[in-house]
Amino acid sequence: MRLNHTEVISADELEAIHEASLLILERIGMEFFCPEARSIMREAGADIDEGLMRVRFPRELVLEQITTVPAEFTLHSWNPQRHLRIGGTWIAYGTVGSAPHYIDRDGVRRTGDREGYRDLLKLAQSLNTIHFIAGYPVEPVDIHHSVRHLLAAHDILTLTDKQLHCYSLGRQRNLDLLQMARIVRGIDEATLLREPSVFSVVNSNSPLRLDTPMAQGMIEFARHNQPIVMTPFTLAGAMAPITLAGALAQQNAEALAGITFLQCINPGTPAAYGGFTSNVDMQSGAPAFGTPEYVRTAMIGGQLARRYHLPYRSSNVCAANALDAQAAYESVFSLWGCVMGGVNMMMHGAGWMEGGLHSSLEKMVLDADLLQMVTTMLEPVIVDTETLAIDTIESVGPGGHFFGTQHTQDRFRNAFYKPMLSDWRNYEAWQEGGSPQVPDKARQLVTRLLAAYEPPAMDATIREELDAFVAKRVAEGGVKTDY
Repeated sequence: MRLNHTEVISADELEAIHEASLLILERIGMEFFCPEARSIMREAGADIDEGLMRVRFPRELVLEQITTVPAEFTLHSWNPQRHLRIGGTWIAYGTVGSAPHYIDRDGVRRTGDREGYRDLLKLAQSLNTIHFIAGYPVEPVDIHHSVRHLLAAHDILTLTDKQLHCYSLGRQRNLDLLQMARIVRGIDEATLLREPSVFSVVNSNSPLRLDTPMAQGMIEFARHNQPIVMTPFTLAGAMAPITLAGALAQQNAEALAGITFLQCINPGTPAAYGGFTSNVDMQSGAPAFGTPEYVRTAMIGGQLARRYHLPYRSSNVCAANALDAQAAYESVFSLWGCVMGGVNMMMHGAGWMEGGLHSSLEKMVLDADLLQMVTTMLEPVIVDTETLAIDTIESVGPGGHFFGTQHTQDRFRNAFYKPMLSDWRNYEAWQEGGSPQVPDKARQLVTRLLAAYEPPAMDATIREELDAFVAKRVAEGGVKTDY
């Protein structure tokens, strides 16, 4: 990517946010609910208040530990062609994740279930511009929580060959998915430790809290050298100060605290800096996305990540309830913030709607189109003798046209991006064609893609081992729950 990142704030202003973050961690600290996590931080030199479960971070500890994070890492798939480089100028696009509801094939909003979950996975597999599965595209609540991680991960690994995400909801779920990743890649434990194969996103409980299940998952992943994307969920005016500078200082403090924690467990553990600061509607309290505030915080989040030489995560998000103009323009705004902020991992890249409360098959197609446009926009412009085309310009001369030239004939099929959904016919031709609009075209494309879907070919022996492991763990009851 040659397009320069946007520097929204000056170097001095960036340092002011950095210094404020260190002051927050030194003076206020974060609550770590997990006793094991507090013990790890005590041994590392943090100031622990057991009564408040508070961890205060000396700035020297933070500044020392964040230098051990690799600036880039490779996330490995069971299909080597799907390996992803994370960091630098690389951008990887992920699906929507964690929505409780979805819009089904018939346009009906439904509570998440396995049928819709599988449809979203199949569609993600069919869209080449989607590189990784960013959690459950919709929560399959008809699978009991004790075994959901096993069956849902089995679906990801067999219906797609794209990157596997793990929810850090306690220790055992992480261990189960690490074993499943090892099985499908056909590797031993030592190779898994060398080659990150499953990632997790950890959201701190803003403001300034890290719960026990998240911390336990972080501990297991750090010990196994698997990447954690540390992402505070900071909505200005609600879980963070209403000013963008204050919200970013808090975001930065929470992100640095989590990444420092990981490095105290295992120096060199891959990690990414997650930015997810937006604002709320101060009249209703509802989260707002794709706003001017979100664009600016996404760009500044990238500035902060680059300051620490960390891979950067951001998101393509909107608050729209229907596949309408709002859904499109808020997503374009979000994408602009992500891309110009220097995003490396784009979570919720395709399919996010309603502030994350529902996912949509049709929106996944629309977003895939937008992502392909972004990718094309980022391609360098080739300037050489052939592309300057002076001889062709001379042959056409003043007042001519270029449709019939050999230069055009040699290139017209692939010269420009051809969108999946846009209609470039004039009004009369469009009207004669039935006056199709984007939602209808998206639904038709979803139908075609799902009808043509074929699962990726997995080695039969590996598939048998994976099936046996999942069946065994399900029979054992999976993970104990409180309901």
